[in-house]
Amino acid sequence: MSKQIGIPQRLLLVGASAAFVLTWSSGFIIAKVGTDTAPALTVLVWRYLVVAAILLIGMLALRLRDRRLRAGSVVFPAWRDIRPHLTIGLFAQFGYILPIYLAVGAGVSAGTTALIDAIQPLVVATLVGPLLGLRVRAVQWLGLVLGAVGVVLIVAADASASMSPTPAYLLPLVSLASLVTATFLERRTAARLSVFATLATHAGITLVGVTLLAALTGSLTPPATAGFWVSTLLIAVFPTLIAYALYWYLLRRLGITALNALLYLVAPTTAVAGSILFGDPFTPATLAGLVLGAGAIALVVAPGRSAPRPAPECKGGVFRETPPAQPENTASREKLRLN
Repeated sequence: MSKQIGIPQRLLLVGASAAFVLTWSSGFIIAKVGTDTAPALTVLVWRYLVVAAILLIGMLALRLRDRRLRAGSVVFPAWRDIRPHLTIGLFAQFGYILPIYLAVGAGVSAGTTALIDAIQPLVVATLVGPLLGLRVRAVQWLGLVLGAVGVVLIVAADASASMSPTPAYLLPLVSLASLVTATFLERRTAARLSVFATLATHAGITLVGVTLLAALTGSLTPPATAGFWVSTLLIAVFPTLIAYALYWYLLRRLGITALNALLYLVAPTTAVAGSILFGDPFTPATLAGLVLGAGAIALVVAPGRSAPRPAPECKGGVFRETPPAQPENTASREKLRLN
């Protein structure tokens, strides 16, 4: 790295990476629980209504805090910065999450869905050169291949046992393509929002999309069961707010190849969770996949002799436009950042 990273920041990145893997994996597990209680579109509509309510409460809390501290009032970013993130949000959340829920609701297992989704790191590594002009080092390619082998080991038995000639197995591929597209669009855009503003923009456009589809299919009415509301709250908090916040946070600090390599740990984590929650067998292949996945991450994130400088951070407070550089106000700006 051209800039040294201190031990506290390394620990923060390690903790954020672990939390990302756990919360991203929870999406597959909770999707299985949620779609057992209601149609996929019903689950998603109420999931994003809860997300919107939480984000609105958070924004009001920040406004009250600013008034109490007599700081600058919270404002929305300029439309020119929001506009590209509406498209990114459609791919990142609407295009990624809806196909997964439809696939799980149609009977595709969480493990098989995670396997297909885990192809993403190799797809991203193949495209970063021609699309972003970045170089994937030989040791990183080795790590990516090892991670892919680990993922296949874990869920191959599940996939071979449950595969059937149904179009539902194409849905995770649509999901995969959508998240890859969103990731590259975000890297290529010059519009930078804070993590909070990014989440709000993406969740807002996704809520509009799933609500329209649910209204057209008559899937708006939620079931009156406690299980539905518990799973909806969990879905809103963990795989939506926390996982996506960590995804964009880590993308700006680890880089596109290293972040996507973390997805290799999602399939084994999902397998472990399935073993604990649903009694799925924890096989030697699962353990081997975990070991290979950890080794893959170590190889991919290992710094090279001339690693690229990390992407610029999104400065400014939540829902604030990026202010011009003012060194004397750095401390106050850092307090307002939500990372």
